[in-house]
Amino acid sequence: MSAVSSVSTQRSGHRAAPPSRRPSGLPSAGHLWSRALLLVIWAGVVAVLALWWQDTIPGSLRGGGDYVTAAGRLSGLLAAYLLLVLVALMARIPWLENRVGSDVVARYHRALGEYTVALAIAHAVLIVLGYAWQSGTNPVAETGTVLFHYPDVLASAAALALLVLVGVVSARAVRRKLPYETWYHVHLLVYVAIALAFAHEFSVGTDFSASARNRLLWSGAHIAVAAAVVVFRVLVPLRRSLRHEVRVAGVVVQGPGVVSIYFTGRALDELGAEAGQFLRWRFLARGLWWQSHPYSLSVDPERGQWRITVKNLGDSSAALTRLHPGTRVWFEGPYGTFTERRRQRARKVLLIAGGAGITPIRALYESLPGAGADVILIYRASRPEDLVLYPELDEIAGRRGFGLYPVVGPRTGPRGEPLSAARLRHAVPDIAQRDVYLCGPAGMAEAVEAQLRRAGVHRRRIHREAFEF
Repeated sequence: MSAVSSVSTQRSGHRAAPPSRRPSGLPSAGHLWSRALLLVIWAGVVAVLALWWQDTIPGSLRGGGDYVTAAGRLSGLLAAYLLLVLVALMARIPWLENRVGSDVVARYHRALGEYTVALAIAHAVLIVLGYAWQSGTNPVAETGTVLFHYPDVLASAAALALLVLVGVVSARAVRRKLPYETWYHVHLLVYVAIALAFAHEFSVGTDFSASARNRLLWSGAHIAVAAAVVVFRVLVPLRRSLRHEVRVAGVVVQGPGVVSIYFTGRALDELGAEAGQFLRWRFLARGLWWQSHPYSLSVDPERGQWRITVKNLGDSSAALTRLHPGTRVWFEGPYGTFTERRRQRARKVLLIAGGAGITPIRALYESLPGAGADVILIYRASRPEDLVLYPELDEIAGRRGFGLYPVVGPRTGPRGEPLSAARLRHAVPDIAQRDVYLCGPAGMAEAVEAQLRRAGVHRRRIHREAFEF
């Protein structure tokens, strides 16, 4: 494979491989849990349909206006339900974060968010059209009547405007141009939207205003989701941050615009962090205390050390280079399923990293059990200076005999894609029998995953970590 330079495929003198550290009683994370989550969400949709149907007697739908109004009620109920699901997905519930996977949950959140906004808009439009049809009035005039003469409709209109705003800033074309902090704080408006819509649902929604049972069930669902947010996004992180007293131990420059931040703390082993996981970090320093960012651990935490490696992307990450030892850190996590537990049985492993994706991959490279060619790492970079942490990787390869392949150069050239299916098979002949851990920028990861499938790797053996939240 001419575009791949093999630094170390077999080295002698490696130490004995550590035993597998899969926690007892916990099945592997991945596809099964993702499907279980989808089943739970769909079960909720069926329950909403049943709730709508019990108050929509077929004989009462006598004309077009009735049908349009009924469709408006249904779209409103589904939008309200999905809004609760969106908040629950982002409540950082450990079962979701560490069994389904934070990146999978985020993808579900984005996809359902689009449906939620569309259904909320459909609800408003269909209700107005249905009422206008039934009363024989102009839709524009009916809009004014609904807004100003029905209880709590103005508040629900404000909720709809907030949802549309959140939907706009979540669009990929807009999201890429916004600082993470702006995107994050705009998303907090979803909580305001839920609060504004809640009173409207009870005062106008016939499914709730005429049924004490439905009001009780709907209130219980809101209380449960609110409790999950308070517990897992506020109380648990606060308790852990106070209990473990994490502080910055030092900041080390790793390369152009890249630094590693080392941490100290009390009884960090009690948190059960695994190589490949990430935490959300909040540095209690001037200009940083009000933000939290997700960064993966770049060393194996079971060796008694915590570290993250961060590239300066021009936002608050640049300020991390100026952190002083002793700075207090609040954190959430650990989160993520990009760990050794994803591996099927005792299969050999191929690790593929690009860009900042090397941080969780480096921790896995250090911690995975095996020896020699059991573990191979392909590290993709545009320039040699972009091979962050490479000296550490070379040391691990030499100590444990693992394979290490740096792939440097442009994505396209006279010899084609450096990580094509043919070249991957040439570098790793048994690639179809390996579990593959893939982490890197979205474009690179999607392209490599497609090549892996062409190389014969089953999709269940491809474990991919995404950066975008």
